[in-house]
Amino acid sequence: MTWQAWLTLAAVAVSMGVLIFTRFSADIVLLGALTLLVLCGILTPEEAAEGMASTGMITVGVLYIVVSGLRETGAVQIIAGRVLGRPKTLVSAQLGLMVPVAALSAFLNNTPVVAMMIPAVSDWAKRLRLSPSKLMIPLSYAAILGGTCTVIGTSSNLVVNSLMKQSAGVRPLGLFEIAWIGVPGTVVGILFVVLLSRWLLPERRPAISKHDDPREYTAEMVVEPGSPLVGRTLEEAGLRNLPGAYVAEIDRGGDILAAVSSAERLHASDRLVFVGMVETVVDLQKMRGLTPATNQVFKLDSPRSARTLVEAVVSPTCPLVGKSIRAGRFRSVYNAAVIAVARNGERVRAKIGDIELRAGDTLLLEARSAFVEQQRNSRDFFLVSPIEDSAPPRHERAPLAIAILAGMVAVVTAGWLDMMAAAMAAAGVMIVTGCCRPAAARRSVDWSVLLVIAASIGLGKALLHTGAAATLAGELIGLARGNPWAALAAVYVVTAVTTATITNAAAAVLVFPIALKTAQNLDVSFTPFAVVIMIAASKCFATPIGYQTNLMVYGPGGYRFADYLRIGVPLTVVIGLVTVLLVPQIWPLTVP
Repeated sequence: MTWQAWLTLAAVAVSMGVLIFTRFSADIVLLGALTLLVLCGILTPEEAAEGMASTGMITVGVLYIVVSGLRETGAVQIIAGRVLGRPKTLVSAQLGLMVPVAALSAFLNNTPVVAMMIPAVSDWAKRLRLSPSKLMIPLSYAAILGGTCTVIGTSSNLVVNSLMKQSAGVRPLGLFEIAWIGVPGTVVGILFVVLLSRWLLPERRPAISKHDDPREYTAEMVVEPGSPLVGRTLEEAGLRNLPGAYVAEIDRGGDILAAVSSAERLHASDRLVFVGMVETVVDLQKMRGLTPATNQVFKLDSPRSARTLVEAVVSPTCPLVGKSIRAGRFRSVYNAAVIAVARNGERVRAKIGDIELRAGDTLLLEARSAFVEQQRNSRDFFLVSPIEDSAPPRHERAPLAIAILAGMVAVVTAGWLDMMAAAMAAAGVMIVTGCCRPAAARRSVDWSVLLVIAASIGLGKALLHTGAAATLAGELIGLARGNPWAALAAVYVVTAVTTATITNAAAAVLVFPIALKTAQNLDVSFTPFAVVIMIAASKCFATPIGYQTNLMVYGPGGYRFADYLRIGVPLTVVIGLVTVLLVPQIWPLTVP
């Protein structure tokens, strides 16, 4: 190999080591390695920047906007309720997540499936009081596993099948033919994750779930007539085991129900009194079928979709101190409605309008975003701070947002548009129809993930252009020494390792001609080798940069690079053994 190839391998190896053994962010480390290769002349600036224009990176970036539309309309909660349910244990939660996601990914592109499910799983984990780190990798792995059950499940399957069509004497696979190995592999993979993730996945929770919040708010919510919550028990409605909050009582037409049972069924116009953290009150605001009990929110001079939640601490000089919220005409004075009140960590036993304000009270307000700037330096409040991502959902647009998502998936499945074009169209429609505000669309994009994808593509190009990847692949396959089974195993290992460092489609393209030549030299059927390439290129579990769905769950799951190695390497080995053992039984190596 040339010095350029050795330096590229060294840069990739050092980057992997830094990511595994330190806590440096992946985007900084990979961009640093890419910069080194540019400075050494191995890549031109144009080649290094090609990743920024890759369809994969753009697709992931645009999908963040599509997901933002689902979140802003409350469609995420609908999807979570219909697909995920309310399991009682971690094992049942993982099964309830992985099975439907794997089934969807067999027929749909797995990237939008994961993009759609990430916010739903985040909310779901919070309600079940489970660590997101126990569910996000299983989400990605389920999508990856399901994608190997049909030829259209992943891009690498399609790439390999098209290469088979172009190769003389090689028969391409039928749509469901790969399911003979894809389904057993998916079953084994799901069982592996469900049975061993308790020990192999980290337990990382947001800091808010580890410590009690000293601000214990009292908030009143009303069950809207005709809402989906009417007739459900507190347990079925997901209101019983809220993270950091509880239902203190129900006011039903003047009758107070205290110490409410989880089996208590909700009636229209029930007034529910919640006590708990601000984050949970924000979640209640977003729940379909619940509205703040105070009618003041409907009298503000701006639409609810244009408002946000704000925390404000009352100062002794506030003119409303000593007056009730209603008597002091809080809404008229500040053009803001009081949603909840916190007072020295104790429950305030009064309806919101009847609470008499004291200095030091912390108010949760629904107001226009301009309220923060107007009152930040006011003597009426000690502190004024906005709550991130707290705009009330536009529930009336939820069916439209789901229809846009379904349309995006349908046009991709039918082959009318590629994934990037469909995602861009869906994001545009989300914004034009008001499902996603432009400001929310800009905030929704996770630039660190996009930079990792772009840098990974650049490093992959260096491995390909310097010949380092092809040399290593050829040497490893050469170790098989004429044994077809050993050659098959070597092809799996080469493809899996290559996929972990460059994109899965690129790995498949790289290994395909090497495997084809190996099969011809051994005078055996090439079909088993092609199937092994499909499986190994698609099932990349060992690193976050090997498959874009792994990167998409990296942040939401609170993961580190080593977390993928801990569970992904043994899973890759298990899937590899299943593949190498079963494939020759289904597609014989001997030429008929």
